Amino acid sequence: MIAPRHGGKESPLPTEAELDILNILWTHGPGTVREVHEHLRGKQTGYTTVLKQMQVMTEKGLLSRSERFRSHVYTSRLPKQRTQQMLARNLLRRAFDGSAKNLVLGALSARKVSAAELAEIRGILDDYEKGAGR
Repeated sequence: MIAPRHGGKESPLPTEAELDILNILWTHGPGTVREVHEHLRGKQTGYTTVLKQMQVMTEKGLLSRSERFRSHVYTSRLPKQRTQQMLARNLLRRAFDGSAKNLVLGALSARKVSAAELAEIRGILDDYEKGAGR
């Protein structure tokens, strides 16, 4: 599963475990392995597992690493929205035969959607149709 990276190179799509780490970094900002591990405590993941995973993610180009006060600080290389677009594009192609309609219907039927969320989706679709989402 490869997706375009900045500069024309390819960037791999994150796995579910990698998305857990990315979500922590997107929510809390750059962090050390120890900080990410603390946020993953409910997942019963060991520190060395998180360390290895983040090293692999850096090699794959999903994270960047810098040194601060003798600790490595990790940052997501791509913003959350861009990663979500890459994942949606990949899922659209693989599971929905390229049909945006089927993707949206699948998402809406996967769980109960509140009236407020449906209204927000309608507004987004109206804006998109008017050209604001293009």
